Amino acid sequence: MSKQVLNFAAGPAALPREVLAKAQSELLDYAGSGISVMELSHRSKEFEGLLNRAIADVKTLLNVPDNYKILFLQGGGSTQFAQVALNLLGAKEGNSADYLVTGTWSLKAYEEAKRYGTINLAFPLPANKKYVTVPPQSEWKLNPAASYVYYCANETVDGVEFDFVPETNGVPLVCDMSSNILSRPVDVAKYGLIFAGAQKNVGPSGVTLVIIRSDLLDVKQHPATPIMLGYKLMAENNSLYNTPPTFAIYICGLVFEHLKALGGIAEMNARNDRKSQALYAAIDNSNGFFTSPVVPAYRSRMNVPFRIRGGDDALENKFLKEAEAQNMIQLKGHRSVGGIRASIYNAISEDNVTQLVAFMNKFLAANNA
Repeated sequence: MSKQVLNFAAGPAALPREVLAKAQSELLDYAGSGISVMELSHRSKEFEGLLNRAIADVKTLLNVPDNYKILFLQGGGSTQFAQVALNLLGAKEGNSADYLVTGTWSLKAYEEAKRYGTINLAFPLPANKKYVTVPPQSEWKLNPAASYVYYCANETVDGVEFDFVPETNGVPLVCDMSSNILSRPVDVAKYGLIFAGAQKNVGPSGVTLVIIRSDLLDVKQHPATPIMLGYKLMAENNSLYNTPPTFAIYICGLVFEHLKALGGIAEMNARNDRKSQALYAAIDNSNGFFTSPVVPAYRSRMNVPFRIRGGDDALENKFLKEAEAQNMIQLKGHRSVGGIRASIYNAISEDNVTQLVAFMNKFLAANNA
């Protein structure tokens, strides 16, 4: 039997064991085809069937309206930083977009989009380069004529998560939901486009989920847009213009089926509330031994960064070493911010979080001299 570990990685992240077991059972013979999913032609009826089921399940789980297309694309979330701008910014001079930069990934998206047109910051970047909050919307400066407004719903590195949907007064809203999609209800109708790299809450790395309002497929693309980065072409071909990441899409489909069986997004939302509340309580009740840098109203429910004694490197390294000895892995903070980070996506159970909290309390008792 394989060693059981608690994988708190930010991505590629833990997958439900039920999903992995199902994939294992079908690895050599998918649906009586006699071959693996990895060997299926993307033009075969078997693969077309699993792709269409995955699309239907996304529509069911997120209650996606009929005037949206659901795509499975390659390139990861980072490719979307360019693809969004190339497709939605428009080709004529004077077009612009507004960006809400609240962390590492929205900053990267902003820097990439600037390569293709005029991109405005809705509010200034923090002078200390530390992202711990979302400025009040009353302070934002949005252009009513912008082609779109862009934000990242949950910043994986910094642990900042929006607790509201930005109001754009009709300007299409674009959102990177890579690290919190499927974790809470989403009113898709409020968005022009949603994208999510799979390797956090959807499936394995190699595929990106895109949900785009159909009218945005007709926005004139930047003339330099590569054929493979055109949303319209991919939508017209049901994500099958070229060979897609077939096995990754298959695993995503198994995750969708698993979430439906558990009770859907409402159930995951309730679980994620309890998990994050328990973990933040352990931090807040430690009398400053553990500290969260993020303003409480915008603390992520998916990625929980924290420090020990304000950033005691020796003690944090001790914490990581002892945690790994207890089979709790991937707790080291992102290299750009340091510290500890526990990513508690859907596949992390409430019992897993309970075990982490127990370890934290034990470490506190032994090291709070």
